[in-house]
Amino acid sequence: MLTVLNSAWALLLGLLLLMIGNGLQSTLLGVRGQIEGFSAFEMSVVMAAYFMGFLGGSRMAPRMIARVGHVRVFSALASMVSAVVILFPVFTDPWLWAIGRLIIGFCFSGVYVTAESWLNNTATNETRGQTLSLYVLVQVVGLIAGQALLVVADPSGFVLFVIPSVLVSISFAPILLSVTPAPSFGTAKPMTLLELYRASPLGSVGMLLLGTVFSAQFGMSAVYGAEAGLSVQQISIFVSAFFVGALVIQYPLGWLSDRMDRRVLILGASAVGLGGAALGLALGAGQPEMLLAAAFLIGGVSNPLYSLLIAHTNDFLQPEDMAAASGGLVFINGLGAIGGPIIAGGLMQIVGPAGFFATIAFFFTLLVAYAAWRTTRRPAPTAEETGSYAPLGPTVTPVAVEIAQEYAIDTALEEQENPPDAP
Repeated sequence: MLTVLNSAWALLLGLLLLMIGNGLQSTLLGVRGQIEGFSAFEMSVVMAAYFMGFLGGSRMAPRMIARVGHVRVFSALASMVSAVVILFPVFTDPWLWAIGRLIIGFCFSGVYVTAESWLNNTATNETRGQTLSLYVLVQVVGLIAGQALLVVADPSGFVLFVIPSVLVSISFAPILLSVTPAPSFGTAKPMTLLELYRASPLGSVGMLLLGTVFSAQFGMSAVYGAEAGLSVQQISIFVSAFFVGALVIQYPLGWLSDRMDRRVLILGASAVGLGGAALGLALGAGQPEMLLAAAFLIGGVSNPLYSLLIAHTNDFLQPEDMAAASGGLVFINGLGAIGGPIIAGGLMQIVGPAGFFATIAFFFTLLVAYAAWRTTRRPAPTAEETGSYAPLGPTVTPVAVEIAQEYAIDTALEEQENPPDAP
């Protein structure tokens, strides 16, 4: 772990600042939108635009990097994010905000692609698993820290928009000034979606449903808090609870993942998420402690489920096909993510704040039912036949998933050469 920190501290520091800025601006917009009188549906469009831009950026960033290089792409996109964030309080119109969020999603995706490819360049076969763990840790800690900053100033003012703008602006300083050379960039030719579905129906359908759950959670939790009448401090804690849950539950589920049928674990984790959504739906904002428990459970399983679904998909792929599957998995998840805020916002517009938890409960129910059905369709691979679990979250790009796939490939090949029962 110290070896990874020594070689990649500048990258991780820059990524931490990026995540703090991204976490703050997303929650801040949810609160500020309610202050400006935007409806739940208008805010859902604003939040969905981010995921639309993110999906487009993850597809286009590799081409941009191939044309002009990592440094120029990183600098240009981070500068664009900084400029757009500071314009939100100037143009308080939901449709202009949606355009701004579209741009921010595109730019953040490109920035993450660039940073993740740099991070991959610093990793070796021996440190790739530790690098992924640190990357996920930095992401989640940054998102939690961003929520804490929500209470340092009045969300109806200008200061809270300046903070993420400054954080994003200075985030690329440690990365660009580090001695780490810019890596060569290449991505695997993607597997078609039909091939991916045939290899792992649960992995493909699960990614689509999980994308909807996560984007509703990430994009609309602050909107829910504002619509439900929570204070700014309560909204900050509520949104943080989703990511604290992810931080606490990610690694225990990863440990279980390598020791049991992953389909059963996916089913069980989805059931826990459904229970959390039902808890929030039943109690609402009337009991803040239970609301935090609901957020903790939902966030605690929605993040690890992303890694579980990738690991489950890998169980039915040959090592040479794993990298090709990464782009398809991220694309499917991104398609679901675009719809999550729209569905949640539309339902909140009809039934009130409870529509937030109702949306999450509905899609977790579908995931539970589909996972249960898939357990009856073919036998589970043995523990010896399964690949390694690599921690990831739904905020990563195809580059990070390819890193995880490379880690799974290295582990699989190593196990083939040195079977566990070998003398």
